[in-house]
Amino acid sequence: MDLQDAHGWLVELLDEVSLQFHKLPGSSIFLRYVKSSYQNDPIRSAVELFLFLFAVRYLLSPKYSTSKDRHVKLTEEEIDEIVDEWVPEPLVAPQTSFEEAENEKRPVIVGPTAPKSKLLSGRVVTNVASYNFYNLNGNESLKEKAVQTLRTYGVGPCGPPGFYGTQDVHMKTEADIAAHLGTSACIVYAQAFSTISSVIPAFSKRGDIIVADKAVNFAIRKGMQISRSSIRWYEHNDMEDLQKVLASVVKEQAKKPLTRRFIITEGLFENIGDMVDLVKIIELKHRYKFRLILDETWSFGVLGKKGVGVTEHQGVNVREVDMLVGSLAGPICSGGGFCAGSAEIVEHQRLSASAYTFSAALPAMLATTASEVLAMLESNPEMLTQVRENTKTMWAQLDPRSEWIHCTSSVENPIMILVLKPEVVASRKLNNSEQEQLLQEMVDEALANSVMMTRLKSMPRGVNVTAKEAGWELQPALKVCVTSGLTRKETERTGTVIRHAITKVMKARR
Repeated sequence: MDLQDAHGWLVELLDEVSLQFHKLPGSSIFLRYVKSSYQNDPIRSAVELFLFLFAVRYLLSPKYSTSKDRHVKLTEEEIDEIVDEWVPEPLVAPQTSFEEAENEKRPVIVGPTAPKSKLLSGRVVTNVASYNFYNLNGNESLKEKAVQTLRTYGVGPCGPPGFYGTQDVHMKTEADIAAHLGTSACIVYAQAFSTISSVIPAFSKRGDIIVADKAVNFAIRKGMQISRSSIRWYEHNDMEDLQKVLASVVKEQAKKPLTRRFIITEGLFENIGDMVDLVKIIELKHRYKFRLILDETWSFGVLGKKGVGVTEHQGVNVREVDMLVGSLAGPICSGGGFCAGSAEIVEHQRLSASAYTFSAALPAMLATTASEVLAMLESNPEMLTQVRENTKTMWAQLDPRSEWIHCTSSVENPIMILVLKPEVVASRKLNNSEQEQLLQEMVDEALANSVMMTRLKSMPRGVNVTAKEAGWELQPALKVCVTSGLTRKETERTGTVIRHAITKVMKARR
């Protein structure tokens, strides 16, 4: 076949293909589309042709099984050898000798927690290690109300609040807390710790800025970590340093896109016990246009004429605080936590706060107990007066009279944080581990004299986190919780026993 014959055959073939193609339904439409698209945008036609050829190739490519075993086959001897060599990593770090000794001596309470608690050994001791400030654990009316609620609603709702976990008692508790604080709205969480650690990431995201006190508690630190926000620290309760940090942030962000900015601090600091200067923080918040998240876990139910918190105590309008977070499990002796603020802030959390959205709702009896305690604080503010009198009595026995320790807590705080004096630490060259051992010996000595107190304990910084990265180092301390369940004379005796235990241990370790 010469070239002319081949050309004629090819033309006939193309004509036949064209004829058959035109017989197909829609062929004319397809041809018009190709011609018009090529004239208007030839690159688009080329891309479409490439995608068409790729699809054809993909459909015609050989199939393969995803379930086919592609692992390296080992013999039984090789498997046994690998299993014998494998050593699982421990879930937690091994206990130190100090921790083992502490666990062996740890007292176990039998029955309810009370100012006079019975131990497993049969001894009755004075309990200043529990947050039973108002002796509510022994309040019969609260017990009776809790039992009635239990019989009506059951143990727990067994569902998240946004699904079928919300009950009328939850809505009443939210309304009672909002009314007690003087805020527009309130939301109740099922767990105290997860409240602040969920509130923070619900509002602050990656790229936002958080300015926080270096001494904030572990729950706040976890919330900031989860939020993935940019974190700036200021020296503990140092308002001049806070002002410098806020001014620095504003200057740095002047030419950048607008971001959300928060100040986060505590009312009464969990790890030190002192009180925030809320008046000054409110002033700086307005000056530099930051929002304020205030954790009143230990000040709600303690400070103010009716236990409203640090806002009432310092005469600050509660509406000046954007988000007021608190606990119902500490001074209130119930369970769960809350966040109070404007209606918009509260409603945002019902869909955006992980601990509220994905956790079962607070048991009804705990919600009822919280409402009852708030009613008691409203109607009987003398409850707070008795605790404050006993706190003054305990202070008089410890801080001014001991040559070894001093109290870092505010005088209004029933949780007394007792640390070794700086000159004592310096003269004996004590590191944190040695201080912990000394303090534990003081706890053991006091328990031997029928007074049960405890050490200040906080979660660790985290794996491979340096002191510089953490921003603050927890100082070892004793923790004494004052209660109105003891008389003034009993409180004096308890303080004397603690002071003598401290003196005995320190003199024995000269």
